[in-house]
Amino acid sequence: MTVSFRMAALTPTLASFTVSNMLLVSGIVITCVSFLGFLGALKENRCLLLTFFLLLFFLMLVELTAACLLLMYEGEIATMVNDDLTKGLELAKGKTGNSTMSEWDYVQVKLDCCGVHNWTDWGVSVPHSCCLDDCGTPKPKYREKVDLQCLLTYFP
Repeated sequence: MTVSFRMAALTPTLASFTVSNMLLVSGIVITCVSFLGFLGALKENRCLLLTFFLLLFFLMLVELTAACLLLMYEGEIATMVNDDLTKGLELAKGKTGNSTMSEWDYVQVKLDCCGVHNWTDWGVSVPHSCCLDDCGTPKPKYREKVDLQCLLTYFP
């Protein structure tokens, strides 16, 4: 199965855990529950309406639980994303023309960063997208360290 998500090459173990997949699953569930409510209102069936209400209540509890778990384990999730990004960077080191390297170039240019922590993550072969010194372009200097919270907006 190929992954069409642009940043999936950066996080090899989290490739299928993307925003689009989460939205697809939640959209299917909400559509089914909404159809049940529509049928209950159309037929004026109390059993269908009660089932619709209970399913909505259950979905609200699941969302609240997920939000609480994300807040409780925010540090562990950030560590996991950091480790996964480091693995993706190790895959890209020394290789040119592969999808992982092109994705790293894209992220480093868009976020004005270099590597996961700083330019030393790349070792001896720092890519041109890091642009450590004045590269002859009128771009501002790139940050040595990326803001992990900013990066987490790209990786759910």
